[in-house]
Amino acid sequence: MGLPETIERTITTFVDAAKQAFGADLVSIVLFGSGAEQNLRATSDVNILLVLKRFDQAQADALREPLRFAHAAIELNAMFMLETEVPLAMEAFAVKFSDILHRHRVLHGSDPFAGVTVSDAALLRRLKQVLLNLQIRLRERYILISLREEQLGRVIADAAPPLRASAASILQIEGNPAPSPKKALERLVAGFNDPALTDVLNAMTHVRGGDPLEPGDAPETLMDLMRLIEKLRENVERLEGRG
Repeated sequence: MGLPETIERTITTFVDAAKQAFGADLVSIVLFGSGAEQNLRATSDVNILLVLKRFDQAQADALREPLRFAHAAIELNAMFMLETEVPLAMEAFAVKFSDILHRHRVLHGSDPFAGVTVSDAALLRRLKQVLLNLQIRLRERYILISLREEQLGRVIADAAPPLRASAASILQIEGNPAPSPKKALERLVAGFNDPALTDVLNAMTHVRGGDPLEPGDAPETLMDLMRLIEKLRENVERLEGRG
């Protein structure tokens, strides 16, 4: 898989346990996100999707301890989905699943995303929801913990995945896709021609690498991050008006 040895070993152990637990009801196991790109950072989770024919209680119970162990060892997060739910999820969570569609690796079984696409209309609907929800949550985080800079750093780091996925979706709709979600966000920010927003991206990369921000920087960075989200929301509104 090209990942650090501890992570690869834990994933392999979990995959074997899932195959034993679910047997013939296991359709696919898919690694997605930064792990699929072999680009895990210090703050990165390991994300896995299991596609099932049915969700059986006894089978699920058999995977409880392997999942608990993998989550504790490498922050492995597992999503369990029935194969009939895949197209529904692609529509309901278009931004997330568009990202998974472009960044995934099949570890077992068939590719559940082969021949699947996400419509521009679904992406636009979900983009509006994702960005608005993120904006609302960040306002609450700022007021609650703006004097706790170490906690704000984690908030800034956690904002990266949805922001990058949203940027990739925006460029996809524009017909100008980027090679990765990170590059997509960098491209959009460069177009804003605002040094403070570029500083936000640098700070985000910094904290995702496990390093703290300079003392006093986190509150202003979070405020600029919220301003960046406003810019992305304006892009989405323009795309919606174009349609």
